[in-house]
Amino acid sequence: MCKAPRMFFGLAIVCAALLTGNAKAITVEVGNCASFPKYPTIQQAVSSVPAGATVGVCPGTYPEQVVITRNVTLKGLLTSSGSGATIVTPANGMVANASSLSSGSPMAAQIVVQGAAKVNISNISINGSNNQISGCAPDLVGILYQNSSGTISQVSVLNETLDTPDLIGCQSGLGIFVQSGILNSVNGSSTVKVNDSLVEDYQKNGITGNEQNTTLTVTGSYVVGHGSTTGAAENGIQFGFGAAGSATTNTVNGNVWAPDTFGDTGDAAAGILIFGSQNIILTSNNVSNSQYGIAAVDDLGDGLIADHASIKSNKISGTHLFDGIEICNNSSTVQSNIIFSSDESGIHIDSDPDNGCNGTGNGITVSANTINTACTGILGNLSNNTIGTNTYYNVGSLNNPGNSCENANPSVVKAPQAKPVAKNHTSRVVRPVR
Repeated sequence: MCKAPRMFFGLAIVCAALLTGNAKAITVEVGNCASFPKYPTIQQAVSSVPAGATVGVCPGTYPEQVVITRNVTLKGLLTSSGSGATIVTPANGMVANASSLSSGSPMAAQIVVQGAAKVNISNISINGSNNQISGCAPDLVGILYQNSSGTISQVSVLNETLDTPDLIGCQSGLGIFVQSGILNSVNGSSTVKVNDSLVEDYQKNGITGNEQNTTLTVTGSYVVGHGSTTGAAENGIQFGFGAAGSATTNTVNGNVWAPDTFGDTGDAAAGILIFGSQNIILTSNNVSNSQYGIAAVDDLGDGLIADHASIKSNKISGTHLFDGIEICNNSSTVQSNIIFSSDESGIHIDSDPDNGCNGTGNGITVSANTINTACTGILGNLSNNTIGTNTYYNVGSLNNPGNSCENANPSVVKAPQAKPVAKNHTSRVVRPVR
């Protein structure tokens, strides 16, 4: 413990602030860095404390998979030596400890939160390296909330990648995953906030909220993919299959599936993906180095739409192959975004049935956007929408009513353009995870 002679009373106050001020509501501790009742593992602590307790985790490395089923707070403790509480994979690797509420497929998560009304996690690092999962199952997850709610803040989730990451098409490796559904015969809900956190080096998705009765709010976080990878079509942040929520002031980059081509849009990666979810709000995010910057796409396979998206004041740059913003829905607002360097259009209002966008592209408002360097500023269905005043620099054409850039000025087109041919996936444009 931190000690100081009586004459150095000020130093004693500083030590107290580090060891007890940060942990004044602590019920128990894991490790040995303060004076609370002690447990050797996180799992023993969260399984033993009463509901509403706070479990403080001392700096150190904890090789375990943790399952939380009651209302608790889990927080890393700040001490005079640092605040590095890290959950790593067990010595024998990760094993399945949950099942997907949508597909029933096995999942191996480092932290599972199930059926709890309030579980808050803060100042904890999760590292999925050396997970020893060599196939597409079980699905690897850093933090998994199922029919549970709470706040994740100041966490880092790293290296949620299979030990054989070049297994092409494995939809595994999720940083933070929130889903709702039937669990223990109860059809539940999840409301989770992710604040000021880092998710980096995931194989499939960074932060995901799926299914109806799920609400995901992501604020002030950094979501960083591999960049060009052959493992899976990454999505930085995903709202899917009826989930609600918003993403505000996040930085998202490095979501590119290397094998994708202009002739194959069924596996494209996206910085932020809305898939079959309505009323999603995306504001003031910075999205770069992806295949689609932001995509709002109906889920025709499940009959779920992505209407009424609000996409405002985002900065999008460096979209490879496809569009800065892809709109495959109705009645959405795309306003005051700054879009740089798109291989195809800056903004695509997509109504092409070949892309799974049948009956979309109506009631869209596009205004006050700035588009710099694209084959076309605004592409697609222009007649049934409100196209306000937008600013264009270095574009092949301002507004193009087609679904490809064949009429654009070739001198400013970044890459060869070709009519996409859709693959037979539930998503014709992008590849979500479920």
